[in-house]
Formats: sequence, C-alpha cells, structure tokens
Amino acid sequence: MAPSIAAPGGMDHIALIGNFLPRKCGLATFTTDTYNALKQRFPDLKVDVYAMDDRPGLHAYPPAVTHSIPQNDRAAYSEAARRIAESGAKALWVQHEYGIYGGAAGDYLLALLDRVTVPVIVTLHTILEKPSADERRVMDALLRRAARVIVMADKGREILTRVHGVDPRKLVMIPHGVPNRAYVEPAAMKGRFGWADRDVILTFGLLAPNKGIETMIEAMPAVVGAHPRALYVVLGATHPHLVEHEGEAYRDRLKALAGDRGVADNVVFVDAFVEHEELLDYLQAADLYITPYSNPAQITSGTLSYAVGMGKVVISTPYVHASEILADDHGVLVPFGDSGAFAREINRLLGDASARHSLAERAYAHGRTMLWPRLAERAMAEVADAVAALPHRIPRTNELAPLKPTIAAVERMSDATGMLQHSIFSIPDRRHGYCIDDNARALILMHRIDELDEATRDKWTSVYAAFLQHAWNPDTRRFRNFMNFDRSWCEDEGSEDSNGRALWALGVTAREARARKHRDWAIALFDATAGIALELGSPRARAFAMLGAAAMLDVYPGHPLARDILTRFGEELVELLHEARRPEWQWFEIVLAYDNARLPEAMIRAGQTLERPDLLQVGLETLDWIVARQTSPEGRFRAVGTESFHRPYADPLPFDQQPLEAQATIDACIAAHEVTGDERWAGEAMKAYRWYLGVNDLDLPLASGADGGCFDGLMPHGLNQNQGAESILALQLASCAISRLSKRPPVVAEGRAVA
Repeated sequence: MAPSIAAPGGMDHIALIGNFLPRKCGLATFTTDTYNALKQRFPDLKVDVYAMDDRPGLHAYPPAVTHSIPQNDRAAYSEAARRIAESGAKALWVQHEYGIYGGAAGDYLLALLDRVTVPVIVTLHTILEKPSADERRVMDALLRRAARVIVMADKGREILTRVHGVDPRKLVMIPHGVPNRAYVEPAAMKGRFGWADRDVILTFGLLAPNKGIETMIEAMPAVVGAHPRALYVVLGATHPHLVEHEGEAYRDRLKALAGDRGVADNVVFVDAFVEHEELLDYLQAADLYITPYSNPAQITSGTLSYAVGMGKVVISTPYVHASEILADDHGVLVPFGDSGAFAREINRLLGDASARHSLAERAYAHGRTMLWPRLAERAMAEVADAVAALPHRIPRTNELAPLKPTIAAVERMSDATGMLQHSIFSIPDRRHGYCIDDNARALILMHRIDELDEATRDKWTSVYAAFLQHAWNPDTRRFRNFMNFDRSWCEDEGSEDSNGRALWALGVTAREARARKHRDWAIALFDATAGIALELGSPRARAFAMLGAAAMLDVYPGHPLARDILTRFGEELVELLHEARRPEWQWFEIVLAYDNARLPEAMIRAGQTLERPDLLQVGLETLDWIVARQTSPEGRFRAVGTESFHRPYADPLPFDQQPLEAQATIDACIAAHEVTGDERWAGEAMKAYRWYLGVNDLDLPLASGADGGCFDGLMPHGLNQNQGAESILALQLASCAISRLSKRPPVVAEGRAVA
C-alpha cells in the first residue's frame, strides 16, 4: 500500500458525486474505489459522497455516503447543491455517465452545478461521437461548467475537441484505477472454485446484450474441440434495468444457445454481483480474460482495467478503451463479432504457455502504472490546480456612488407596443413578447425619473399606458398579462399578481404623472377597474393593490374603494401573520417567495395613510425580520434566492438572487424611513442598492454600466448575462428611489407619520 501524504495545494475538503455501492453497477464500483483511494492516500482529506439513488430508500448506503440524491426528483438536486455550498467543500468531483442523472439526457445534474460556486471537476465515463440533441446540450453545458475534464482514454480527448470544441487545456487523461495485488499464477487460485483441471476463460461484468457473450459462446465449439477441458465462465449479475424489463430471459437465452451448440458443460454462468476481493480472486484464477463487447465507441471499461491490473492475458474486440490499453503487445485484439477469430486466438494461447506468461508479465507491468493511488494523486493535483486558478476577489467597498437614472436600456427594450419581456444578453428577445407586469413598472418609472425631456417622457408614458389600457378585458373584468410579439394576447385574464401590479401602476400614475392628461386617464381607469382588487386572494397581489390604493388616497383622501382596499387587506394580512407566526418566524406566510419586502411596505403605507399604528407596527416588525434574513454574515444585502421559494419555515438559500428583491427592499426601507425618521432604514436601503454595484456575495456588479442595463441575476458561479425588462426596471426604479432619498431633509416623525 502506498504511504499516505498530504493532499496537494492544501486541499482538505471535496465533494464527490456519482453512484456508490451497494448499488450494483460499474460506476458505483468506480466511485467507491475512488473514495477509498482518496481516503487511503490522503487520510486528512474530507470527502463528502453524494450518491445518485435510482431506488430511493432501497439501497443501504454505508456511512461514507453523506447524502443520497433521488435520481428523478429535480428539487433534490437543488437541495444537494445547498448542502454542498454549506459544507465548505472546496471543489466538486462529478462522475458522469448517461442514465444515472434525472431529466432529458441527465440534465437535472445541470441544476445542481448551476447552484454551486466551487470548481467542478468531471470524469466522463461515456463520450459519444454522435450525441443526440439532448445529449449534446447537456454535455456542452457540463463541459462549459467544468474547470477540468478527466477522460480515461486518449480518444476521449480527441472526440471532445472535435465534436464539442472543448479547450484542450482543460482536458486531462487519467487511466481507470486498478487494485494493488501481487501477481499469482492462475493454477494457484483455480482450486478455490473447483476448476483445478480446467482451462479457464473469464468474462465478468453486469450481463447485458451489448457485452457480446453470444460471440464467445459461438466460439466455444471450436475451442472445446482443441481443448476439451476449456471452461468459459460468465461472471456477473444481470443488469438491474434489464431484470426489471424482462427478468432473466436474456441469461436463459444465452444458456439455451450454449446447449444448442453442444457446449453447455463448458459454459458456466455465475449469477452474482461479487464483492471486491472475491472478484479479484476470480480474475486471478483465469487463464484468459475476454471482452467480446460489441460497441466500438466504448471509451471506458472498468472490467478490462481490472483484468490488466491483475496481469491477465486479454483477448478483446477493438473498442476504444481496449485498443488503447492493449496497444504495444499488452493483449490481443480480434474483429467485432468474429467467433472464429476468438476461437483461433484462444486456442493459440491455451496451447502456448510461454506466450501466455509473456503477455501476462507485460499486462501486469502496465497495470502498475494504473493503481488507484496514482489516480488519486493525479486527480487531486487537477483539483488543486482548478481551485488555485480561481480569480482572487477584491471585495468592493461600501463607498460607491449611486448611478444616475437613465432610460437608455428601457428604450432599447421597448417599441411602439410596449416593453419586451426578455433579452438574450442585451438584445431584446421578441419570441417572448410583452407582459403587463413590465409595462406597469415602466409606466411608474416614467413618473419617477427626473432628468428626462418632456417629449420623451410623454411618448413613453403614452406607450406604456396604452398597453395597460388595451390589457383591460371588460368581458372577464380582468387585466390580461402576456402578449405575443404580433400583438395577440396569450390569455383572457392574467395572474392575480399582474392585476395587482396594474392597479399599483394606475394609483402611482394618478399621483405622480407629470402631465394632467395622464393623471386623468389613470384615475378613470383605476375607478373602472379597482373593484377587482377585492377578489384577489394572493397576499402579494393584495400588497400591490394596497400600494396603488395608498397612492390614490394621496390624491383623493376620501376615495372609498381605495380606503376599503387598504383597510380590508391590511387587516387580513395581520390575520395571516398571526396564523403563520412562530417564535423564529415573523412572516405573513409559512414560506418565502419573490418581492417579499412589498408585504411590509404595503402595511407601512396602509398604517401611514389610514393613521393606523397597529398596521404600521406590523409593517415595521416584519420588515425588520425580512431584512435580517436578507443580510449575509458579512453584513451585505443578500436577496432571497429563487431556490428558497415555497420551502415551509426554512431559512433562505443564497441563489439565484434577483434584482427585483433589492428594489422591493429599497422601497420598503425608504417607506420605513419616511414614517419613523430612523436613519437605520436609510442605511438598509443603501445596503440593498449597493448590491447592484457589486457589494454582494460574489463582488460582481449587476449594473452593466452607463447604458442603464442590469443583469438578470446573481448565480452561484457568476452573473446571468441576460438583461430582461424586469431587471433593468428594478435598477432604474431603485436608482430613482435612492436619488430622491439623498435629496430629502432629515425626517421627523410627526403629522401623518404614526409611530
């Protein structure tokens, strides 16, 4: 056994994901052997194993498995990403094989990788010359995400560069590991299995049609004719997925074929998934080892590697891995499906002890270069290099000047119909059309941005207002939300949230529009449509309607419907808070979701407008609670990540962080500052605003520069480079709010500010 050493680069903790014993497959054996090699070679290295689970609850995993991931549960991949992020692991080593990860071509794995920030090292167990569309999509994404890609055959490097265009500098070839066992002559081991007087020919591995066993059975009559005591041993359980589909029908067909060819006494099937040490005993008892596989593209074979490691004389078809590992006279290659060639080479070698011994010596010497400790050393060197290559972050100071509001990016995303929803990078993506949510926000922005010539303000105010007007469906008495690029509506009525936002925009327009004509229009449409608010059930939709109603009451203090909306919904939110509250959970719902701070903001505005200290107090207390959960240990703003949504009574997850959350927090904190005069709230607003400027978990600015753009989110591994309408508007509305905050005189809590 190789002596233990310290892991390179000071590496002390990694995560390892793949199948794991007792799951019965070659990849489970590989991952388990990899884990054992790492622990033996680097005893101080902490290795967290995340086992892919095809049958949740049925595998009795050993203590080495930190966590199992149900293969077809997409949410479980995000949960695993959270565990990895919180564990302190410095890198993630993925064992990749098609069929072990859920989703199309295993794309659930990408959901996990997109949510971890550490370097990812991937070992590819299958590399396809002609991948399907889904296989290519997943592999391309996997290769982009990987800091290092390990292949186990040189052909793998060539395929990846030619088919996928991978940078050769991130590719490394590390041979499949093999056990460290002293070479013994087969005769010394045969007695254990009752084969003392037999010429033993062995194939092992999970039994499946692609293993070419039929070819060898067809060869056996000629072999038996020359060597009557020859015994072909087929060692291995039937593949579990094949058993699920047809039971043992395939094994029975092979036995029947042996009987038909008159060699039933010379072919034995050992139906077992044998333990590691017993497997090596079987290997050492064999005179010849055969891999008659039928797939030319097979790039990895653990069974072949183990056979070479034990010093076996190997006869194989020329699939990729065999062609490489048996090159330079380390074994014998015969054509695919050629039973005659197999018989000829088997007979030659069984009849020539000197040739067998010479081949065995060369194979065993080659296997010494592939021992598991060598794999562990080389792989950990790549892991350490990937970690060392991470760019050093220079934390951004809190002293960053707010950006000057601009509508440049808003205009880029707008046309005569309205503001388009999505973009590809900064280019509008017309495929997704428009929505009332974004056009309502854009309408609000037109009133709040100061430095804008009036002709431009008038033009875009009219465009966004016209979108809201056209969205109103008098037949259903609801606002529509989504519109195709050809101006056809996607629905007769939009979501509750979109209806609430439309009412919010109308109330703000009635109060803040610079032109009387726009204020008159907004008042008229609010009066015609606001009755729908009382039918809204979603807490957020109600909060949006409350903000619109509070704005309307600033214009018309006696507006009865607006007052009814504020009063009724404010009291119902208080009831929701009482129902959901726990000592550690001061929130209106048992889950967190999007636009969280709008709920306390609505309560603060309701308390202020209605002069209701009880509502105001609830707003301030719940804002204090949510702000605390949106603060990182370093004291920075951390938006509640989208992966946090709808997890009952659970602490928020850090990613993906969305610009909308920072804007909502800024508005709510400014509202708290207005009514209390407490400068702490102004500071919290500025903290949330600096998130856009780069004072965040990744020290990356989301504001894209002077063009007014904003990236769509903060992901674990960097920025979402798209710049959609929601993100752009969030930044510009936040910049307007901070600009106005900086111009306000100190606040004194008096008059309508109830504290």
